[in-house]
Amino acid sequence: MAEQKASEVFVECLEAEGVRYVFGIPGEETLDLNESLADSSIQFVPVRHEQGGAYMADAYGRLTGRAGVCLGTLGPGATNLLTAVADAFLDRAPLVALTGQSDLERMHKESHQYLDLIGILRPVVKWNARVASPEIVPEVVRKAFKVAESEKPGGTHLELPEDVMARPLDASPLPRHAPVQPEPGTRELQRAAELIESAENPIALAGNGAIRGHAARALRAFAQTTGIPVAETFMAKGLLDYEDSKALGTVGLQTRDYEMAGFEDADLVVAIGYDLVEHAPVNWNPRADKKIVVIDSVAAEIDEFFVPEVELIGDIAHVLARLAAGTRRTMVEPAARRLHELVLGALRDARDDSHFPMRPPRVLHDLRAALGPRDMLVSDVGLHKLWIGRMFPAHEPGTVLIANGLAGMGFALPTAIAAKLVHPERKVVTVSGDGGFLMNCQELETAVRLRTPVVNVIWENGQFGSIAWKQDKKFGRHFDVGFGNPDFVKLADAFGLPAWRCAKAEEFSRRLTEALALDVPSVIVVPIDYSLDVAISEELGAETVAT
Repeated sequence: MAEQKASEVFVECLEAEGVRYVFGIPGEETLDLNESLADSSIQFVPVRHEQGGAYMADAYGRLTGRAGVCLGTLGPGATNLLTAVADAFLDRAPLVALTGQSDLERMHKESHQYLDLIGILRPVVKWNARVASPEIVPEVVRKAFKVAESEKPGGTHLELPEDVMARPLDASPLPRHAPVQPEPGTRELQRAAELIESAENPIALAGNGAIRGHAARALRAFAQTTGIPVAETFMAKGLLDYEDSKALGTVGLQTRDYEMAGFEDADLVVAIGYDLVEHAPVNWNPRADKKIVVIDSVAAEIDEFFVPEVELIGDIAHVLARLAAGTRRTMVEPAARRLHELVLGALRDARDDSHFPMRPPRVLHDLRAALGPRDMLVSDVGLHKLWIGRMFPAHEPGTVLIANGLAGMGFALPTAIAAKLVHPERKVVTVSGDGGFLMNCQELETAVRLRTPVVNVIWENGQFGSIAWKQDKKFGRHFDVGFGNPDFVKLADAFGLPAWRCAKAEEFSRRLTEALALDVPSVIVVPIDYSLDVAISEELGAETVAT
């Protein structure tokens, strides 16, 4: 085998892992790596800010289960990746972050752009390492992907010193193996079945892990076989079609969500792929008196309000199928669908709301009507995210993407670009506030260049709406939240995009239909009126989650 540069072997290792894209910005310290990428089967996607590239890698990982890859050079290039890498960490998305670094010989002293990147990124990744020698390239690449993709997934980070990547190396990639998952024992399965059979009012809470585990079909069969109704977290929307008779809706926004969904009367909660970072269990088990069966890919987190009677650890879909087959239970219709009915009723009532500026329920009604069951809605972070989490119904899993754990603004546009790369056959729409949109609006150029026709809907109200809402609730007034906006239509035009600003409520649906038919990205500006409280009923109580 002819001797190669370490960067060439590194890229061969990426190819062996099935990498299709690397999202990022090249730098002086990554010259060798970028040359090797240019000569490979991998498409390097230049972005306009490293955070955008890392969000794209984050989204790619969420949607495929295979680690998305992002690249930044040393110093500011690496620190610009940090927020989106942390998002992948808390929302359990497999990601591998690559950063350039100075030569090994100057790391011991004060040096231009040198920062301890291993130390900076360590708190927000599952594992990271410096590639201090060419010989370790096959091992560290294989480990980075294995750790990132193993449950619960998240980010890993490899630091690539410039001089190491340029050195000669005679090596080959290590073979890829899928992460190994355990299998629950017969005794645990029998105990779980006994608990379900003896429960008077069991209820299931499905979370992000069931999305990652592609467990929707198995969960739907489990609900039908056992008669156990299912409530979903924000990130688990669509695991049950919202029209399914066992669907209790999305819980977690307000204090009485769980009570109105039936948790108050439940004597058993089956937690399925539920990540505690989604919603604290104290909200649905405030007296710590409910029996809990956990079905997950790893052992349960320790929490005084989340103490399982039994844990079934393994492939979630497989575990659900085995448990359903081994459980004998008389099916009954859910006794409490009050939350689901209240929310869907409010959505239906909004279809004829001609108020302008538009109110959130009317916008969400029109979005749901325009999108097919497998089309995708990507929510940025802000008050609109609470409206989407509360009210936007989903037919299929993985069709509503929300930043929940870290909840960083600027998430939507780069995520939508990656979603369109993964699912070019689907329509993809983002909803952003005018605050969050400007945080990564530069990626409009990336969307134009890649010809990823995402429709960007901007809810415009000239302030950080969620903070104004919380200030009003706490102090009876709001302050320091207002700002001016550019003309978003002209801004989009400067990027070469078609764009519209709605002048009445009835116009939005027509513009949305027009935009979804295009083969280029577009922008729709919707003046929004947030005076209608996202807490759509006093019956639901105060909000319990941050935006």
